[in-house]
Amino acid sequence: MLDQKTLDHLWNFRDPAASEATFRAAMIENTYDADERAELATQLGRAIGLQGRFEEADALLDNIDDDEPTVGVRILLERGRVLNSGGRAPMAVPLLEQAAELADHLGEEFLAVDALHMLSIADGANAEVWMRSALEYASTAHDDRTKGWMIALHASLGTFLRGKNRLTEAMVEFQLAEQWAERLGTERQRASAREAITECGEALAEGP
Repeated sequence: MLDQKTLDHLWNFRDPAASEATFRAAMIENTYDADERAELATQLGRAIGLQGRFEEADALLDNIDDDEPTVGVRILLERGRVLNSGGRAPMAVPLLEQAAELADHLGEEFLAVDALHMLSIADGANAEVWMRSALEYASTAHDDRTKGWMIALHASLGTFLRGKNRLTEAMVEFQLAEQWAERLGTERQRASAREAITECGEALAEGP
């Protein structure tokens, strides 16, 4: 199967149309076997979904004919993403739960955390529970690529807590996001964490 870093290299999340073209081109290369092309197809579905073509993305994902377990996880995950983005979050939740459970069973740590993070978005009523579950899972991961989730997850939890006016707790999360960004992140992530700390500090200084 494909290493996550390989997929990272093919993705440009700021330009899903360009990513669509990249994945279409990759899928016809002779360097990938059938399972890997199926895995690439799941990412093509994601790129199409990011452009708002939800029915097309769902149909593509539904037609991927591959019984490799990791491909199955990615199909569940990407179908959940498409449903959530298309305004059908309640339908996304069971698929994302299945993705998280199967990824955990397979030892696919990155995908398990990804599914838990998506659950925090799709299942808004339990967002904090899912975020904390994702943080706990990522904290025990064996590779730095998966541990890198700690940056976004702490930042997301901080934003959630700030929205609930739990500012002291939010500050802790933003500070943890900065610590992880210093360790594993990009300069953009470090700057974003510092900005969140500054804004939260100002809110704390203003008081209730």
